[in-house]
Amino acid sequence: MPDVIVFKEGGYRYIRAGFQFSSGVAAEAGFEIERARLARPLPLAAGFAAVEAHLAALGRPSTAFAACELRSAEPFTEQGFEDFNRVYVKTLARWDIFRNEVNPVARTNVCPQYDKPREPALYAFSYTVPARSRRGSFIVAGGAEVRGGPEGYAARTVRYGYTSADALREKLRFVVDLMEQRLKALGFSWQDAVSTQAYTVHDIGALVGPEIAARGAAPGGLAWHVARPPVVGLEFEMDVRGAAREIVL
Repeated sequence: MPDVIVFKEGGYRYIRAGFQFSSGVAAEAGFEIERARLARPLPLAAGFAAVEAHLAALGRPSTAFAACELRSAEPFTEQGFEDFNRVYVKTLARWDIFRNEVNPVARTNVCPQYDKPREPALYAFSYTVPARSRRGSFIVAGGAEVRGGPEGYAARTVRYGYTSADALREKLRFVVDLMEQRLKALGFSWQDAVSTQAYTVHDIGALVGPEIAARGAAPGGLAWHVARPPVVGLEFEMDVRGAAREIVL
């Protein structure tokens, strides 16, 4: 079972992963998660400034920042992804969230096939606020067809280098299972999902029914973004949200 840790200062718990991000977050008792999507994505520095201003206006501390969704121009090499993440976490460290190589914040970072940003941009973010209802809320981070382990991505990726119909089916099944495991770790199931997102540039139309809908993995429908996962060689990614409320800024 994944390691779930309470981040008391933020009012949420998270599934521990690497230094870059956590695998998902869920509101603790007394709090709920709200998601804000930017009407137009902002370059990362400006996006983080918008987050600070929004949280301040709500009277919430920076530690309430629980998840974010980024858009990048092109998939990174493994080293490029490492370098980007080292810059990314500097803001979280300044906000007193990222400490000792541990990152509670969940994240999805994908690369649109069309209307690409010139540089990494903030698309949406989620944070905790005092609860208004008893319904639990969560954000499951984006996950692609990569198994855990110390090896490089190529060695850990399901059907690396293949994009045939059979290969895509295997990748998709792996990722749907991964999302289900993360939901369970946070104390939820597919029935709690408000929205389910898929990110791929490949035609998965024939797979959506039998591999996603039939699994009960899209009770609120499936939002398919024509975008690539953030690392070269990955082909399919998903995330799942159960925010208490969603707004557009």
